Amino acid sequence: MKETLIHQAYEIAKERYAELGIDTEKVLEQLQNFHLSMHCWQADDVKGFEVQAGSLDGGIAVTGNFPGAARNIDELRADILKAKSLIPGNHRLNLHEIYGDFQGKVVDRDEVTVDHFKSWIEWGKENKTPLDFNSTSFSHPKSGSLSLSNPDEGIRKFWVEHSKRCREIADAMGKAQNDPCIMNTWVHDGCKDVSVNHYLYRETLKKSLDEIFAEKKDWMKDCIEGKIFGMGLESFTVGSQDFYTAYAAKNNMMMTIDTGHYHPTESPADKVSALLQFIPELMLHVSRPVRWDSDHVTIMDDTTQELFAEIVRAGALEKVHYGLDFFDGSINRIGAYVIGSRSAQKCMTKALLEPRGIISGHELAGDTFEVLQLIEEGKTMPWNAVYDEFCVRNNVPVGNDIIGAIKEYEKTVLANR
Repeated sequence: MKETLIHQAYEIAKERYAELGIDTEKVLEQLQNFHLSMHCWQADDVKGFEVQAGSLDGGIAVTGNFPGAARNIDELRADILKAKSLIPGNHRLNLHEIYGDFQGKVVDRDEVTVDHFKSWIEWGKENKTPLDFNSTSFSHPKSGSLSLSNPDEGIRKFWVEHSKRCREIADAMGKAQNDPCIMNTWVHDGCKDVSVNHYLYRETLKKSLDEIFAEKKDWMKDCIEGKIFGMGLESFTVGSQDFYTAYAAKNNMMMTIDTGHYHPTESPADKVSALLQFIPELMLHVSRPVRWDSDHVTIMDDTTQELFAEIVRAGALEKVHYGLDFFDGSINRIGAYVIGSRSAQKCMTKALLEPRGIISGHELAGDTFEVLQLIEEGKTMPWNAVYDEFCVRNNVPVGNDIIGAIKEYEKTVLANR
């Protein structure tokens, strides 16, 4: 009965959008090809599997102690597959280096190799889940406040070697899956209080990046990510947005837009059309900033909706890669995955259903009233009926039906950890 009502609602929505020249069947095809890169670190609060791992540091933190966090690689993989089963479409997995299959052995970060990720590569193939990758500069005895920008040559070289090895791993992942692996480089480097060596730190960071990216890889794509500040590093960030924008443009590299890494009055959406004039592609890390925390679960807020709308308006669907980057230990972690992922998909659904050709024509003709009217009316058009149909066609629960599936997993699996 419910599925019948969903199909009926979709048929009505299909007719209404057709009046605006929108083909909802085409939109459903586009959604099927909209692949999120789910982040592994939501399932275990960014702990990873290093034997020598310490407490989380480096300008980030996870709050909450909801029962059932993944404790090992098998539990984490099971949680990710459970989350994927509740999200329509097929998606990628984004790994940090600290999630290697280290088999209980101590492996320092300048010693990591492809061998430590062979089981992940096989898992990705078996589960039709392409992999993306990240170097990991935080939560390590040599992290401190500075890693790649550290004037101590020994520490700097340690992190350069780590980053080079991560690129080799990413390249092997991409080759094995016959699909380029996107590797993100983000370091926490900064200062908690007043400092005077800003130029030195940035000069050192540039030197390190030049060394890391000197060798071209065929099966991976590099992206670099800035930040406004990190907790405990509030006064100065070496890898600021200005620094990485300039570096990416000069070196024709991909840049990461993390929606939680900007000043509250900045618009991440506005950066899409600006950056794509000078760099080839963008990577997104979609999260939700709340005051000083940048990593709350993604919801359908104005920032995320406008970001996805701007990507579609710019005709940049093939130039943007869509990663998630939130970590919340205060709620059911599978629920966090599913809410965040489906919210991102809903934002894309709305964006794809916008009659941008009509709106653009009015704007270019100077018809400002019509532009505003069409945009406002689009907010209450039946886009949700299209998304519900998308869920049905992918055999995943619709709407609040996800609650029962997640609570059952919590009862039978998470509660036993």
